[in-house]
Amino acid sequence: MNIFRLAADSSHLIAILILLAKMWKTRSCAGISGRSQILFAIVFTARYLDLLTNYVSLYNSVMKVFFLVSSYGTVYLMWWKFRATYDRNHDTFRVELLLIPAVVIALLINHEFTVMEICWTFSIYLESVAIMPQLFMLSRTGSAETITAHYLFALGLYRALYILNWIYRYYTETFFDPIAVVAGILQTVLYADFFYLYVTRESLAIVLSTLPYLASREHVFWSDDVRVALTGEAKDHEVDNRNLSAETVP
Repeated sequence: MNIFRLAADSSHLIAILILLAKMWKTRSCAGISGRSQILFAIVFTARYLDLLTNYVSLYNSVMKVFFLVSSYGTVYLMWWKFRATYDRNHDTFRVELLLIPAVVIALLINHEFTVMEICWTFSIYLESVAIMPQLFMLSRTGSAETITAHYLFALGLYRALYILNWIYRYYTETFFDPIAVVAGILQTVLYADFFYLYVTRESLAIVLSTLPYLASREHVFWSDDVRVALTGEAKDHEVDNRNLSAETVP
């Protein structure tokens, strides 16, 4: 295992933990697409059918179990425990538009025409577009909670790091899987617009958080209007001026 795959798996793990912690702490699944979570559960189910028949390593088996349990746990929290907070009105993406093409393409383009291989290939294709209901939901609501944005960023970073993993393996092991690579690139492209908005928002938040401090420093030049807007200093001056005017009126 190389550093890129370890970093990718860690990012994926963090994304899921962020999502579960968010729902459990707030007792709400607002802003999360239940349809995307069902698709992810289907992805892991189809991919890890070999859990009991194909042992690779302890790490591999533990990660498989974690992704299966966490995906079904997320579905349970959304559709049962916290279902009253689920925003069905905005989560309306037609998942059959993703499921049916993934099945058809998996039957046509695969490494080997066996049940296990077709299921694995299907999971790769479906995962590449499983986030679309979530992105569609965000486009309808027009905003995302900060914690939801962190979850999506970590999820997108996981797939981007896997591309680096494939590049590394190609040059060190001459390994190349066109199915996984093409699907991974498609998935990363879907996240690209969100990445841009996320980084822009976080950068702006950092800048804005430092402005009040900078505005209070005497060695930093600000116009009076800007300093007033950032620190609220003018309020005291305005009160003093009004008092002074009142005292000088005969």
